[in-house]
Amino acid sequence: MSTFSNKGKSTDELLRRLGMLAAISCGVSSMIGSGIFKKPAVMAVTLGSPELLIAVWVVTGIITLFGIMTIAEIAGMFNEAGGQYVYFNKGYNKFVGYLYGWAAFAVIQTGSIASIAYVFSDSFGHFFPFLRFSESTESIALNIPLIGQITPFKFIGLKFCTIAVIVFLSLVNYFGIKHGGRIQVIFASIKIVVISGIIFCSFFLGNGSVANFTADGLISSSQTPIFLAFIVAMSGAFWAYDGWINVTFIAGEIKDPQKVLPRSMLISILTVISVYVLINLAYLYLIPVDQMSANYQLSQQSGGTYLVATDAIGTIWGAWGGKIIAAAIMLSAFGALNGSIMMSSRIYYAMAKEGLFFNKIATIHSKHHTPANSLLIQALWAALLVFSGTFDQLTDMLIWVGWIFYTLAAFGVFMLRRKMPDAHRPYRVWGYPVIPALFILFSTTFVVFILYSDILAFYEGRTPLINSLMGLIFVLIGIPGYLYWNNKNKKN
Repeated sequence: MSTFSNKGKSTDELLRRLGMLAAISCGVSSMIGSGIFKKPAVMAVTLGSPELLIAVWVVTGIITLFGIMTIAEIAGMFNEAGGQYVYFNKGYNKFVGYLYGWAAFAVIQTGSIASIAYVFSDSFGHFFPFLRFSESTESIALNIPLIGQITPFKFIGLKFCTIAVIVFLSLVNYFGIKHGGRIQVIFASIKIVVISGIIFCSFFLGNGSVANFTADGLISSSQTPIFLAFIVAMSGAFWAYDGWINVTFIAGEIKDPQKVLPRSMLISILTVISVYVLINLAYLYLIPVDQMSANYQLSQQSGGTYLVATDAIGTIWGAWGGKIIAAAIMLSAFGALNGSIMMSSRIYYAMAKEGLFFNKIATIHSKHHTPANSLLIQALWAALLVFSGTFDQLTDMLIWVGWIFYTLAAFGVFMLRRKMPDAHRPYRVWGYPVIPALFILFSTTFVVFILYSDILAFYEGRTPLINSLMGLIFVLIGIPGYLYWNNKNKKN
């Protein structure tokens, strides 16, 4: 008997095995990864103000909430696997849906997987040293016209560890969604407990000061206009919130998805906003924003990595602070990585079912009922992306491209209300049309300013890559694939 089958029998379909708790855990765990540990210091340098730092997390959280409220209406309408890919097909057409699916495969989701796994490995390096090539070998660079350079042999041991964890969790999810779902529930619970512990210890055991909440530091040396600085800082916060859409990808495996999916998305984002604001207040209580900025800039000059979380906990437990935070990041990244691997693979499966991707990606494992080939090809491409750049290059690249599609998805609410006015909507976005319109307005502004910031940084020599354009190139490369598969479908 064949291991794989996609003949449409009930035993060869994705099964609805995930309930409300698992859906919420998927949402929370997908969002809370490494960003909350890595990004606050970078944002402090950009803003130079504790009030603005907290404001960024609040405003970004509210904008994300608006996005979730908007997308939740569409999520309640359709219960197929694939999330936004399905929504674009219904609201727009196959071409727009394909472009999103291709973008998710080329950079958005696989880039996120590579980035999260990279952070896991970076933290793992606090406990075990990694193999490195000679300086001359690490300096070998590949030049990409109009984009810049990538260094595939730099930090080779760290990259091999990164690939290993991607492969491991892909195999876990290969053997059944229940395994992946259990990991999500366990690690979502652990990371909430760990972060709550950091917050508690900071306020009740730390020797901090509430004066730090209003003690402004110096604005970054680039003297970026405050509005642009705020937008740039929001990019870091959006990376920490990113993953909110992921739970929609597994709609085909959630019990009663039309009710569970919208509710789980809203509960997840409200939980994460609360956690992020509280932990940033904890950081500021122990470390003034000026000191955050100075420590970060010093680490950049020495070629090291600065985590304000390590600095904050170090004021309580000294040298053990670094180990504690490294372990916390590993746990957090592991759970987020598992969720991203599990949920993202359903996009390419949905594409292949409609004949817009490789046929074998549409196969369902006859025993484990998982999109096994989709998981494998996702792991392979994510592994290749690991060699393409550093953590910041990958995250900057995928955030910009992702927000282009978030904007289109939100506009899809207006499209669907016109195209399918009588369709059943278990959840209707509150404040329509104002809330969706505000989200679209902000996300459009965000996309434009991030592109401007990337181009400016490139021509000022502050970055070797125009990250947003690199992401766009990855998307455009997929157009010939659409022409090929669409033409093949017409012939069949």
